[in-house]
Amino acid sequence: MAKREPDRKTDYLFRGILSLKTVEECRAFFDDICTITELIDMSNRLTAAKMLSDEATYTDVIEKTGLSTATISRVNRCLRYGSDGYRLVLDNLNAAGESPE
Repeated sequence: MAKREPDRKTDYLFRGILSLKTVEECRAFFDDICTITELIDMSNRLTAAKMLSDEATYTDVIEKTGLSTATISRVNRCLRYGSDGYRLVLDNLNAAGESPE
């Protein structure tokens, strides 16, 4: 997949996210910056990435997340051909013993 050029405003956002220290701080920030729907969508995409990396079927992912097949396909493409962002986060969460359950 094509990589985006760095942008000062998005880099500022990313630095802001990296400055957060706890889940509670992240929750407060994301509650303010995202709508409930946006936050649920992002959470479902990460759950889908976890499930797909664990070789779940699209049917299982749909049942668990409610995502469309188009969104699941996009997540799957990112896992296979993307910037490895999902993989990096999933590896970090796995190392920390975290799961979406």
